[in-house]
Amino acid sequence: MSDLGRVLRLDARRTALLVAVPVLTAVGTTAAALSLCPAVAYWDNTVVALLNAVRYLGPVAAGLAAWTSVRERPLDYLRDLTARSPATGVLFDLLLLSAAALASYVAVTMVVVVVTFAQAEAGSPQPLGVASGAGSLVLHVVVGYLTGRVVPHRATAALVVAVTSVWAAARVPGVSWWSLLPPAAFDNLALFTTLRPEVLADQVIWTAGLTTALILGYVMWATRRFLIVLPLIVALAATVTATLGLHRSGGGTVAQVSAEPVCREWPLTVCVHPALRDALPRLMAAATPLAARLSGTPGAFTTVEQRPVWAPIAVADGVATVHLDEELSSGYAARAVRQISESLKDTRTCVGPPNGYRAMVDAWLLGDDSPAISDVRAARRFASWSEARRRAWLRLHFAAYRACALSPADFRTTDTRTVQHAQQGRAAADSRATIPKRNALGHTGHTGHAGRTRHSGHAGHSAGHGGPGGGRAD
Repeated sequence: MSDLGRVLRLDARRTALLVAVPVLTAVGTTAAALSLCPAVAYWDNTVVALLNAVRYLGPVAAGLAAWTSVRERPLDYLRDLTARSPATGVLFDLLLLSAAALASYVAVTMVVVVVTFAQAEAGSPQPLGVASGAGSLVLHVVVGYLTGRVVPHRATAALVVAVTSVWAAARVPGVSWWSLLPPAAFDNLALFTTLRPEVLADQVIWTAGLTTALILGYVMWATRRFLIVLPLIVALAATVTATLGLHRSGGGTVAQVSAEPVCREWPLTVCVHPALRDALPRLMAAATPLAARLSGTPGAFTTVEQRPVWAPIAVADGVATVHLDEELSSGYAARAVRQISESLKDTRTCVGPPNGYRAMVDAWLLGDDSPAISDVRAARRFASWSEARRRAWLRLHFAAYRACALSPADFRTTDTRTVQHAQQGRAAADSRATIPKRNALGHTGHTGHAGRTRHSGHAGHSAGHGGPGGGRAD
């Protein structure tokens, strides 16, 4: 009865595993929340959050395993009363401890998966990443438990927690391949990128090989069965191979990947990464006025596309490209529209700060309040023009606007006179280039007459409407 009581007490002590599960779950969930980007549900970042959580879960799991091993070490004589191998009890304990750690890991995984599904999730899950985190956690359990078996001292658990914590804290994302050894450290991934599967596969092999090698090494030491050395060598070889694979990666964990965009097609076509589909309404509302004001100019566009941060921003062939911050912080739509406006400038000539004329036109294009400039007459004249007249003016002076060469002269004449003189100049140049001088003069005069007729009609139309673009304003 006394021996039976001791066995029951041994089993009762294993109920500490039931306490370990909620403790590990709480620690893992908190750690995952710290690295899980709340505004963007990107599956790769969900995996990154799990892997980063293992850096906190691992030392706690190793400390609990070492504490359990030290507590049960004095009762090993009860297991010696049976005919079983001395390694059987150790393997059974490792199985229970690993199951408890994996149960907490599954709970943490379910939490981050639910959070991801609750948002506009994008991308695809990475099973290798989940397996890598699980393998790293089991490795910590094995290291902690076997350390407690070899060094059955009260301070062993604290020492295990300290050493594994230092090992986890030494991981700095993206610095060296050394940081990829489990528990690896990862930065949150930018959109249009993904985790490299070969790196995750090497991490799975590394943890599986080292865990197997530690268990086989302890079994061989406890049983003195040296035939186990053959699978032990295989496990060590797998670990070395995975280490070389991680070394060849050079610390790089990210690969570029294309993503099928989500689009809204009226009144413009606006396309963004699937994870940022919530940005479509605001981006559409912010880009539509700018597109309308640029209509008819070389900078006109009918499509807005989000591009990766490493891709240049430009307006070409009716497509304006922008960058969006992944957090969709306040004002992201206004910043994207400003990127379009800035991409219209010629980088060779727009080298200094904008002058007052360019800033005034920029403010109109972006819907901002017009800044105060030194040329008050030009500012008043531009402010008195109607929206349609400003657009017509921009179509004529877009080259100067793009080159950041606007001057007071560009604001001293009205659209109609400028259009007339421009048409006369173009017609005269074309005539001189194609027919003799006498015919060119006659043709030029005819063109000038037509130009005056069109001017008179346009001026009368403007006056009839009483718009701010009347002739007296000029």
